[in-house]
Amino acid sequence: MVSERRDIAYEVDGSAMIGRLALPDGSDRRPAVLIAHEGNGLDEFQKTRADRFAELGYVAFALDYHGGGRPLTDRARINERLDRLSNDPPFARRVAAAGLAVLLDQSRSDPARVVAVGYCFGGSLVLELARTGADLKAVVGFHPGLYDRRDDSSAIRGAVLVCVGAQDPLIPIGDRIAFEDEMRVAGVDWRMIMYGGAKHSFTNPNIDALGIDALAYNARADQQSWRAMLDLFDDVLKT
Repeated sequence: MVSERRDIAYEVDGSAMIGRLALPDGSDRRPAVLIAHEGNGLDEFQKTRADRFAELGYVAFALDYHGGGRPLTDRARINERLDRLSNDPPFARRVAAAGLAVLLDQSRSDPARVVAVGYCFGGSLVLELARTGADLKAVVGFHPGLYDRRDDSSAIRGAVLVCVGAQDPLIPIGDRIAFEDEMRVAGVDWRMIMYGGAKHSFTNPNIDALGIDALAYNARADQQSWRAMLDLFDDVLKT
């Protein structure tokens, strides 16, 4: 059960961010999960992801990487923001690290059992966070952009899981192959799971309403990738 949920304001480079915290029942320290939203921003559906993790016993914080704790509605503005984040890794890493700091500041967060999860560009963001050497036991990206950062990936300390739709035109085969090589050369404990028939944003049941051909919800891939994530967490968070 979720015992508490509240918004938390914080800053990144002078910009105001507002994330969503969800706490599980009890008063003991619990494993903690940082959540990074999809490209449109921290909408109500993205906020429910924090609830879902809290119901499983995690201290969960859904960070904000656009600002103001609200989604962007203009496609050009979304693309402008994502372009800045993707083309400026140090900035993206500061954005992610600020969210992690909020999570670690919670008295119930166990700093020895922290994981990070991201969706769409949020998956790219938590991978950037891992490349800073942050003490994350695991990082999971659902349909994430796979940017080549091979010079920095040797700093990754935890396990990496990326879940990708085989028919996702936004994550082409060339990017997948380059990511495999990057992880292998860096010596990362990594795995990539492909889901046949799945496109981009396959974890979002609201995505079909946008009418964009590259994006489609896929219930089977959504459920299977969620189980793969939980299996990984069970493995890396054993005490």
